[in-house]
Amino acid sequence: MGAGGEYLWYIPNDTRAGHRGDVAVEGHDGLEALTAQATGLEAAGWTGALIGTGWGRPDTFTVATALVARTTTFEPLIAVRPGYWSPAHFAASAATLDGLSGGRVRINIVSGQDDLAAYGDSEGDQDERYARTREFMRLVRRLWTEEDVTHAGRYFHVSRSTVQPRIRVRGDRRHPRLHFGGASAAAERVAATEADVQLFWGEPLADIGARIARLKALSTRLDRDLPPLAFGLRITTLVRDTRAQAWADAEAKVARMMAGTAGDWQDHRTVVAHGQQRLNDLVARGEVLDDNLYTAPARHGGGGAGTTWLVGTAADVARSLRKYADLGISQFILSDTPYRAESERQGRVLLPLMRLR
Repeated sequence: MGAGGEYLWYIPNDTRAGHRGDVAVEGHDGLEALTAQATGLEAAGWTGALIGTGWGRPDTFTVATALVARTTTFEPLIAVRPGYWSPAHFAASAATLDGLSGGRVRINIVSGQDDLAAYGDSEGDQDERYARTREFMRLVRRLWTEEDVTHAGRYFHVSRSTVQPRIRVRGDRRHPRLHFGGASAAAERVAATEADVQLFWGEPLADIGARIARLKALSTRLDRDLPPLAFGLRITTLVRDTRAQAWADAEAKVARMMAGTAGDWQDHRTVVAHGQQRLNDLVARGEVLDDNLYTAPARHGGGGAGTTWLVGTAADVARSLRKYADLGISQFILSDTPYRAESERQGRVLLPLMRLR
């Protein structure tokens, strides 16, 4: 039985070429190249793509808007940060794009470290950061679903605020789904009460299963008043025609990382968050965990979704992804480099296996 679910890819959204070993070509961040990625994803059968964010990268919401205008089904998962956006400004912008796109907007709320001072933001310790994120998410949802909203919170204030245009309810989708990551205790409290989708990086099956169980229990204990929390997996998938070729290519790519010639792999290394540390610690448990979860990239600079890889044939990787689906994962955000070529290849050989029943 297939995993069902939704399948998205990744667009790094960086002014520098060569992200995580990608092909470094001139104009990679121009509108034509980005449009070609998005339309290619549509053609290959992907639902959409996560678009990276951070100060010093192109503005994610602007890039997503441009790609929505040039596609018909592509759904951008737009990464945004409280502090970079005010809740009302963001709610209005997202409602506008959601209406113009026919309901294709998805949102990923990011609370990790950034160059906050560069855009006039500041925040306290981890608990403060997540308390602000929680208030941001709750207020944005109210602005999308209520009118004449007044809120006087610790971090944000609005008075008699009605966002226009109103978001059109589409089936059981009342508004763009709020995705959220984070593995600390403070982050899990936010996910359990405010997120629509909790995103995990590529941890072993037992670890993901334990985290899902803990979040479900936490949702009950904290009196979650939203529909049940859904779960997603963001991971690198290295797929080749044979198992031997896949592992040879994986080891060769790690060797290039060791030599410092595999592009910018270290975009989660400046400040090591709780979730990143969990991935880094997996190496001590072995270079290969479960059937084909490769942890060696963590030793040599792999960060975020580039820290652990599922390696093998399309059948091998599909089998592993189905095991995550059996735990309750309903959304998969996959990638490998070169991004565009691999999105086409994996769309051709991996996605059909995931959708088979």
